Amino acid sequence: MSELNKTTLERANAAVRAGDNEGFLSFCTDDIVWSTVGGETLRGKQAVRDWMTKEYVAPPSFTVERLVAEGDFVVALGTIASSADDGTRLDNAYSDVWRFCDGKMAELRAFVIPTGT
Repeated sequence: MSELNKTTLERANAAVRAGDNEGFLSFCTDDIVWSTVGGETLRGKQAVRDWMTKEYVAPPSFTVERLVAEGDFVVALGTIASSADDGTRLDNAYSDVWRFCDGKMAELRAFVIPTGT
């Protein structure tokens, strides 16, 4: 199951890179919980959809450096660059801890740290 969950996350990430938010959401449960440590918690696909529409006006550029899977969990380590409202580039390091349920992404706990580069 761990390898299947990794593959699912890779496919979901490919959708984000392509700007296909609905494609990404197809890999999520309807009641997904998306939490950013020190930030907000989104509950349900519509909340995630609304957030992505606002935050991913242009698809983010990110690199997954490592995926580690065990049971229902996949941890992704990497870097992500996105744009602020004024167009300024935002560079961050991240660690996403995903919990899967029945082959879909059910929960995200995201640790995002500005790198200042």
